[in-house]
Amino acid sequence: MVSHSGLLTVMERAARKAAPRLRRDFGEVQNLQVSRKGPADFVSMADKRCEDTLVEELKKARPDWGFLLEEGGEIKGNPDKPRWIIDPLDGTTNFLHGIPHFAISIAVEEPRPGGRPEVTSGIVYQPITDESFWAEKGRGAWVQSQRLRVSSRRELPDALIATGIPFLGHGDFAQWSRIFGAVAPEVAGIRRFGSAALDLAWVAAGRFDAFWESDLKPWDVAAGVLLVREAGGFVTDFRGGDRAMERNEFLAANDVLHSKLHKLVAGALR
Repeated sequence: MVSHSGLLTVMERAARKAAPRLRRDFGEVQNLQVSRKGPADFVSMADKRCEDTLVEELKKARPDWGFLLEEGGEIKGNPDKPRWIIDPLDGTTNFLHGIPHFAISIAVEEPRPGGRPEVTSGIVYQPITDESFWAEKGRGAWVQSQRLRVSSRRELPDALIATGIPFLGHGDFAQWSRIFGAVAPEVAGIRRFGSAALDLAWVAAGRFDAFWESDLKPWDVAAGVLLVREAGGFVTDFRGGDRAMERNEFLAANDVLHSKLHKLVAGALR
């Protein structure tokens, strides 16, 4: 049975410390759906409370590390030490509407002298299902104690693809439509479930065969990208390069499907 490193233990403990309140708040959201004011303000507070708990717990363990937070922005730490990248509630719109598909995402980004920082540890925790997807560079990807591998499917007609659809001022709908028009006729199905962190975790677990999305933030994808790569998958930008974070474009799959999807996506963007 695989064991966590000390760092992963810290990360999982923080996620599990924040999760019970998030579950209670999620139960309350369903009661607020019928109110005139609605649950939006309550959900914003739930998001912030979860982030505060995570920061408090992680600071105890690594007091000199910095943070990149969805709600709180950047908190500087020792520049020679790693920093935490945190999304306390990935899938906020699902949470807001009482849909039980959301996650806590925590990643560790280490500085690299003379090079780009590198994410070396990550966890995506789903409070409703109690699934803990985690990965460390060089140690593979796991859900609880079960090793994860990306899907072995090789043919597009067999593939189930995840994506994120642009909405209300977020994303490039024209670009997404071109990609959708190229990919949809070739695959078994396309799903939009509303949490990029879980989409990537599910690619790592072989539940989805591939994923594409753009206009994401580092806290949405940092842990999930590591999960896919440690599960044997590829994550690139839409052009097949290694600048996914810089270009804010993410295409994830096993090697064969990635090659086939990359040709479709790149062709659609010419």
